[in-house]
Amino acid sequence: MRTGFEEGDVKKMLIISGTVTGLMLLLPVQSHAQQQAGSTAPKQATSDLKATRDIKVISSAGARALADACTAWAEQNKQVVAMAILDWGGNLIESHAMEGATMNAIDTALLKAKSALRWRRPTSETNKMVRSGENLAPTFMQDFPQPGALPIVVNGQVIGAMGVSGADGEKCAQAGIDVVFKGQATSSVR
Repeated sequence: MRTGFEEGDVKKMLIISGTVTGLMLLLPVQSHAQQQAGSTAPKQATSDLKATRDIKVISSAGARALADACTAWAEQNKQVVAMAILDWGGNLIESHAMEGATMNAIDTALLKAKSALRWRRPTSETNKMVRSGENLAPTFMQDFPQPGALPIVVNGQVIGAMGVSGADGEKCAQAGIDVVFKGQATSSVR
């Protein structure tokens, strides 16, 4: 008397299910796009289609200039800061800690910059939203909504972010943005 599947039965079932799955993959299936293309709706000419877009990026030299300008502002205001500059994709392209900055200052600046980039607003604004209870998402998304970082916006496009740890971080970042971009960049998408 058999009371369940035996080893040979399981192997047979696996072979049969694998064969059926393989055969199903060979069947021609139209994608939604193919079905739409075959419909009677007017087709868009490929010359009208914009398949790519231009994305501005912060150059390495631009990022270094942001760090230098922020450092100059901090020295002038007798503050010690660390900073991190990210490109539009969240990649670190420059970081710098002034002498005397705390050991975790660059890490903190990086977390702030990532938050400013993700939320596309100064972290001081995100901080106010969290504290008021208006939006708690940044806290459970493991962001760091503490004041000190700004997105860098050129022609309405976020091209990166600058996070500063220590003292007046957003003022330092804004000073760097103003010097490097000469009024061509803002810290607001709106």
